[in-house]
Amino acid sequence: MTGASVLFIGGSGVISASCVREATEQGHDVTVLNRGTTGGRPIPEGVTRLQADVSDRSALADALGDRHFDVVVNWIAFTPDQVQADIDFFAGRTRQYVFISSASAYQTPATHLPITESTPLKNPYWQYSRDKIACEELLMEAYREQDFPVTIVRPSHTYDETKLPLTGGWTAVARMRAGKPIIITGDGSSLWTLTHSRDFAVGFTGLLDNASAIGEAFTITSDEAPTWNAIAHEIAAAAGVEDLRIVHVPADAINAVDPEWGAALLGDKANSSVFDNSKIRSLVPWYRPRTPYRQGVREVIAWYEAHPEEQVVDERLDGLMDELAARWAV
Repeated sequence: MTGASVLFIGGSGVISASCVREATEQGHDVTVLNRGTTGGRPIPEGVTRLQADVSDRSALADALGDRHFDVVVNWIAFTPDQVQADIDFFAGRTRQYVFISSASAYQTPATHLPITESTPLKNPYWQYSRDKIACEELLMEAYREQDFPVTIVRPSHTYDETKLPLTGGWTAVARMRAGKPIIITGDGSSLWTLTHSRDFAVGFTGLLDNASAIGEAFTITSDEAPTWNAIAHEIAAAAGVEDLRIVHVPADAINAVDPEWGAALLGDKANSSVFDNSKIRSLVPWYRPRTPYRQGVREVIAWYEAHPEEQVVDERLDGLMDELAARWAV
C-alpha cells in the first residue's frame, strides 16, 4: 500500500527519522511537523515541513488548518494528557493514529520469554513506562467507545549511527580507550535486544494505512539478543580496544547512588528482553532485520570518529563510574 498521506509529529529522532525516509521511499506523501530542529538528521527531499510546538494546540491548528491525513504518527506523546489532546484534535481527521509506546511497558521483569504482544503491561520501576501504559489504556478505550482508529507500536532498544547502548554513550568508549573499567549491571549475562532504526522502519512503514492494524498493538524489534557482556565487547572491538575491563555492579547499588540511572536499569535494561516478532510479520511478511549489532556498532564508532565534537564525556557520570568500579571491583 503506497501513496497514503502521512503526518509525522516529530520526525527527526533516532527512530522517526529512519521511518520518515522509509515512508518517503515507499511512495507515501509525508508531512513532518516539529519545532524546526532536526538533530542533525536531514529531512528527505519531497517531504512537506511544518513548524509548530505540538503542545500549543492553537499553533498546531494554525499549522495544519483543515488538512486531513490518512495516517497521523505522534513520536513525542508520553503522557495521558498529551494523548487525550490528540484524540480530541484528530478524531475525524485521520483514518489511522499511530501511538509510539515502548517495549518497557511489558511486564518487568518478564515471567516468560520471549515477550509477545499478549505479555501483560506492568512496570513498577519506571514512571516513563507507566505513563506509556496509561496512554495505551486511554487510546484503547477511545477505540472501543469512539472507534478512534489507533495502532500501537512498541519499540525496544532501537539505535542509529549516533547512539551507543551503554549508559553515558561516548563516556563508556572514552573509558575503554583510557584503560578504565566500564560498569555493567548484574553479571552481564542478561539478554538485550538491539534493533537498527533502518530495520525497524521497514516493519513500521508496513503498518501505515493498513486497516488490519487498527485496534492492534505490535512489537517491532530485531531477532538478535546478545548479552550485555557481549555488547560491551562488540563496542570495544569496534573502538579498537583490545583489553576491555568490566566491573559488574548490581542494579540496586546503582539505583542507590543515581536513581535516574537505576530506574532505567531496574525498569528496563537489567532484565532480559527477547521478543517474538510473529505478529508484525503476519502483516508485514517482508520484515527481516538485516543489521547485526557487530555491523551496526562499527557504523556508530565511525560516525563518532567523523564527528569529534560529539565525543563528549559526562564528567559527573565518569566520576560516579570511578567510585562504583573502586567499590565493586573483584
